[in-house]
Amino acid sequence: MTAPEDTDLLEKDFPAPPAKEEPEAAYGLTDDTIHEIEDALHSGYEEAVVNAIADLGAADAAELLAKVSEEDRLKLIQEHTPAFEPEVFTEMDSALCRESLAKLPAAQVAAIISELESDDAITIIQSLPPDFQQEIIHNLSAKLRVTLEEGLNFPEDSAGRLMQREFVAIPQYWTVGKAIDYLRAAADELPESFFDLFVISPTYHVVGEVPLSSLIRSVRTVKIEDLTLEETHPIPATMDQEHVAQLFRREDLTSAPVVDDEDRLIGVITIDDVVDVIDEEHQEDILRLGGVERGDLYRAVMSTTRSRFSWLFVNLLTAILASIVISLFDATIQEVVALAILMPIVASMGGNAGTQALTVAVRALATRELSQSNAMRVIWKETIVGTLNGAAFAVIMGVIAALWFGNPMLGGVIAIAMVVNLIAAGLFGAGIPVVLQRIGSDPAVASTVFLTTITDIVGFFAFLGLAAIFLI
Repeated sequence: MTAPEDTDLLEKDFPAPPAKEEPEAAYGLTDDTIHEIEDALHSGYEEAVVNAIADLGAADAAELLAKVSEEDRLKLIQEHTPAFEPEVFTEMDSALCRESLAKLPAAQVAAIISELESDDAITIIQSLPPDFQQEIIHNLSAKLRVTLEEGLNFPEDSAGRLMQREFVAIPQYWTVGKAIDYLRAAADELPESFFDLFVISPTYHVVGEVPLSSLIRSVRTVKIEDLTLEETHPIPATMDQEHVAQLFRREDLTSAPVVDDEDRLIGVITIDDVVDVIDEEHQEDILRLGGVERGDLYRAVMSTTRSRFSWLFVNLLTAILASIVISLFDATIQEVVALAILMPIVASMGGNAGTQALTVAVRALATRELSQSNAMRVIWKETIVGTLNGAAFAVIMGVIAALWFGNPMLGGVIAIAMVVNLIAAGLFGAGIPVVLQRIGSDPAVASTVFLTTITDIVGFFAFLGLAAIFLI
């Protein structure tokens, strides 16, 4: 056998390894895949579309529906609904999911919801219009209908809406062997995945919980009460989901029982649901700081315009207020034209420094790292940081202004104004969110408007006021 033949044999039996994917390409849906599915959809290759969707995971299929055009999305959902796993709709943006499912018959949506666990079913149905909700519920089985109606009676964004009704509860007098036998016998009735077994009294009160790992490692004769964790974290069904997430983070929980007003076990919240809540709450806070709402990416143009108009209108009023302050010193500006050139620098530095303090404070309030007990220390710290940064930038800007316009006094004026405005930025950037939360307002919504107004007014007043005193 010749050498070339040996080489051919080796190449045939041991093919070269596939090219290594880039890390970002290993996860998520590529644009090439999306274009291929769109091309197949437009060309009428229905089987190719169905096969391509079947190869996608729930998250990837949700990404596909989010990124295609509205026309293609409607066609995919209406003509190829069976190809999508029901879990796909739980992965979609809530606004996009609502818009997509609202265009399907109620019976078809009911069929999708029937395949989901109770917590996911409530997540989907609660985003739909009330009339459509009732149509869907009428098409469900009696058991699921009762479950969803009970869930929808809990407050929005509460633990009752978040919890899963499928859980594992066992009596405290059982042994490990009896518990394992029960789990095997009732396999079809158990949740798809669970982490803990809740130990209950005859009246269905939670007396403890046993991690699944502890149960598996124990011999059959050990009593359940000997494995029970003494510290449990029952969650009232009316607790806000944000507080639920904080409890999970603080106590490092993987699951927790949910109880009714009489402390009876009615459900369970698991870590996968809490991760979604944390993501949702953080996105909400970030978007509110910018005056936008969730779902704006997929909302119609006019609807998005209306939702942002009120925020921009408030900002217009604050800008007018700052302009009124400037108008008080119009004579000063006419005398020293350089002031008009330097004014934006003072306002911009104050606004940016204030936003830094504001962001830290709003996040700390959301995670409960900031409370009444340490609020003054945090505000004082941010004020000191503003003072130090103000002093540093005062020197830099003072020298630049003096050399730029050949006027050392002008450099001194902008330096003092810079210090004053950055002190105000640190003080009010940290203080405004604390005050707003104390009076019951959402700091993420209103803080930016107040902060921008204050830093603009303080900056303009300090700079132009000092200029009126020392330069005219």
